[in-house]
Amino acid sequence: MTLNENAAAHQFQVDLRGVIDLLSRHIYSGPRVYLRELLQNAVDAISARRGIDGGGGRVRITPVSAASDEFVLRDDGVGLTAAEVADLLATVGRSSKRDIFDLPRGDYLGQFGIGMLSCFLVCDTIVIRSRSAVTGEAVEWMGHSDGTFRVGPCTQDIPVGTSVHLTPRSETRALVETATVRELAETFAAYLPVTIVVDLPAGGEMTITTEPPFLADDRDARLAYGRDLIGAEPLDAIALSVPATQTRGVAYVLPYAPPPSARQSTRVYLHRMLLTERADDILPDWAFFARAVIDSEGLHPTASRESLVDDDALEQTRRELGDGVRRWILELALHDPVRLAQFVAIHEVALKSLVRHDDELARFIVRWLSVETTQGRLRIEELVRRYPHVRYTETVDEFRQVASVADTSGVLVDGGYVYDADLVRLLPALFPEVTVERVDVVDEIDRLDLPPLDDRDAAVALERRAATALADVEVIVRVFERTELPVLFVSDPAVLRALDRGRARSAGGALWGGVLDRAAAVAGAGDRGAAPASRLCLNWNNDLVRRLAATPADAGDRVFALSVRLLYVQSLLAGHHPLGAADRALMTASLSELLGHALRAGNDEEQGES
Repeated sequence: MTLNENAAAHQFQVDLRGVIDLLSRHIYSGPRVYLRELLQNAVDAISARRGIDGGGGRVRITPVSAASDEFVLRDDGVGLTAAEVADLLATVGRSSKRDIFDLPRGDYLGQFGIGMLSCFLVCDTIVIRSRSAVTGEAVEWMGHSDGTFRVGPCTQDIPVGTSVHLTPRSETRALVETATVRELAETFAAYLPVTIVVDLPAGGEMTITTEPPFLADDRDARLAYGRDLIGAEPLDAIALSVPATQTRGVAYVLPYAPPPSARQSTRVYLHRMLLTERADDILPDWAFFARAVIDSEGLHPTASRESLVDDDALEQTRRELGDGVRRWILELALHDPVRLAQFVAIHEVALKSLVRHDDELARFIVRWLSVETTQGRLRIEELVRRYPHVRYTETVDEFRQVASVADTSGVLVDGGYVYDADLVRLLPALFPEVTVERVDVVDEIDRLDLPPLDDRDAAVALERRAATALADVEVIVRVFERTELPVLFVSDPAVLRALDRGRARSAGGALWGGVLDRAAAVAGAGDRGAAPASRLCLNWNNDLVRRLAATPADAGDRVFALSVRLLYVQSLLAGHHPLGAADRALMTASLSELLGHALRAGNDEEQGES
């Protein structure tokens, strides 16, 4: 019989089962963290011993196996004295659960206490044997999940350090077997500054720890780590450093554009122990073209040790890491234009977002960005060199409308793509010789020339007849350069949105229609009475339009109406607007009837010839 079995049993002063339930449900993400907590305790103990006599530095893990049902983790750290064990018991035996979770986790005994509690996630009995490097005394503690414990001198001859012995429950046995223990140790502790070995079932051992390649001076090693992290060859590896919080790491620039919904994420180590694989609040949001890995000695973990406390230290670290990424871009702009062009081609959207809020970076990088124009896609540097006056639209719909009638000697920028309108508005501040002008589609159409005076009466008659053929559509006749373009659908953005919602509603089911109705109500543009007016602009320079104007007002009225309706549908298609059910029915009926007229006319002609 051991001393612990002879010692009197004591009762924890808290509901231990309730505390364990809190750990499993609200503090830790799962029982797998037991090994991380034990390893953290061991590393803290080794650090403490090194400060006393320079010794220590090894952790040995013996998983359960066919030969033994006991899991053992041994370290050669500072160990515990009897008095420290009493402090430990005070830690886990306080008068309230709140006291347990308010412990300073940076304190060794406080850390040890919480780490010990985490073991109850996989077992019902914990045995701790420890010999102090300070006093040389050995102590043994045995705790049970029913809330009782025993403590007393250890009668076994043990070395300086601490060993933790666990006998798992049947349902948690897999967590302490060799395969899982190796996986967890490699995940959490591969880069710890101590030697961690795992005993293998067939004999021998496996060393888990190695030097962190992302902190190595060898660039090839850092890039190899980046390939594993992002699954591709990084475009570059940016060294990161925040001396104030003793944070170091690498940001890997993605060689591809991430999905629009993707956020940057960072792998975080604290004192080289993995904290989390995906922290989304370390790099600034605009740096979603990078994936980072950092190790810090000055940031503070939450009680679960699975995320960081959002305090001043984290804010300073976040800011300085962002500055490091920004400096990398500036260095490319100054010294490596070829690689900068490659980077911009992949991550242009991110850069456009960044330069809106960073004047210094904008001076270097904006000239490398590009926008869509009526002259094709142009880099800003070429745009401002060729066109000192830059006109732009706010939306893609406006661009499509105005581009059809714009003066071909000038330039019009499509500001409907994300950040492009903001980018164009920045140009005068960066290039003083450049002026910019926002184009309003309705005003632009109104600026078009009217037909010549000699043709004015025919044009007015054409407007009146075409408006009669189309309900709720205003028809105007104007002159614009593109003679091959017979017609243009024109409307301001609010009207376009309302029309597009209406057509989409008629094309979709009841559920989608309800969603669109709610969107219209929020926008203040829902169906309230008559549908909003829109314009059909006929080009007097187009031969087809001239022929329509010359169509007789009596016998040709039906053919005229069918032709105008088809031109209206064509203008919708050319403007990339969705066709609603009514539009499709109008197109089908008009085509069918117009084809019937053509066939009858052909038959009459054949009969006349015969």
